[in-house]
Amino acid sequence: MYEILRLNKICNNIYGIFDDKYNFSDECDNPDAIILRSYNMADYVIKDRLLAVGRAGAGVNNIPIPRMSQAGVVVFNTPGANANAVKELVLCGMLIASRDIIGGTTWVNTLSDDEDVPKVTEKGKANFGGNEIAGKTIGIIGLGAIGVLVANMALSLGMKVIGFDPYVTKDNKDRLSNEVVMAETLEDLYRNSDFISLHVPLTEGTRKMVNTEAISNMKNGVILLNMSRAELVDVAAAKEALLTRKINKYVVDFPTVDSLKTKNIIVIPHLGASTEEAEDNCASMAAIELKDYIENGNIKNSVNFPRIQKPRTYAKRYCVLFKTGFSVLEGIEAYIKGTGLAYDAASSDNGKLGYLILDINGALDTARLEQEGVLRIREI
Repeated sequence: MYEILRLNKICNNIYGIFDDKYNFSDECDNPDAIILRSYNMADYVIKDRLLAVGRAGAGVNNIPIPRMSQAGVVVFNTPGANANAVKELVLCGMLIASRDIIGGTTWVNTLSDDEDVPKVTEKGKANFGGNEIAGKTIGIIGLGAIGVLVANMALSLGMKVIGFDPYVTKDNKDRLSNEVVMAETLEDLYRNSDFISLHVPLTEGTRKMVNTEAISNMKNGVILLNMSRAELVDVAAAKEALLTRKINKYVVDFPTVDSLKTKNIIVIPHLGASTEEAEDNCASMAAIELKDYIENGNIKNSVNFPRIQKPRTYAKRYCVLFKTGFSVLEGIEAYIKGTGLAYDAASSDNGKLGYLILDINGALDTARLEQEGVLRIREI
């Protein structure tokens, strides 16, 4: 029986993916796998049975990746599963920042005691005018699953689109409209965008990427949209820019103390993936990834170990997680060749961590597979 620990409430649709070999619990001291959404695992104590963590969402800054990697725990995420929901929230953000819909609806609800609401409304609505988004230029930083959808949507709404992503994958580039103009530098994007939408992960390289220097390169009156992570923006710098109207509005989906109760900062209560459809998609994808890894050793959408999906060719399967730079593959190959057994293998690495799936027509001595650099060995 595999024990699965839930650290957040997860959609019920995942239970149809697992069979009776799995048991779910909200409290388990030594689980085989963990499934979660935004629970902060910073202080989580990793026990010896833990094989994998499945994050029902794309961001994994709530999971201690280095510690998981050292323990040979594969961390999965679900890129693209909530992309449409976030794309629609970006559209909402553009609209509520361009037209004072929030201010207008708040004001009109104060008129409930007025005898002639239509007349007063017609007189006062001029205070809540705005601008259309058609014809404006949006700069999109990060062309992953969400960024591509936002770019294509913006074009369909009559906007011009500038994209920036030096690491865009071939698949995402193929999905991107050829009408998107690719900026060579962030400064080019900043100078030419009426809207700027952030779609990058939080790393040490992206933390506070929108700072005083970056803002100085932006157009006057720009609208900044952040549906990725709060820490991408230096809020103090953004507030200074709001005072001078260098930034017209800042829309952020991650409430923080310093962003609340500030004029022209529109704070959304982290609703990016909060649709029934997105929650179902993320949970199902995470469950499928966990099950396939536990039962077959296949890795898809891992943030720490390389991707390998291999059909079985022999009854016995051994999976080896290892650090690169220790001649692990060479040592294992030498041992296997000495056994005379037929085998079929697939391996890959990401420069730091590697993964080997080995199918073989007989049993191996797992102690012989242990060597310097090996993090974990599993027989499936």
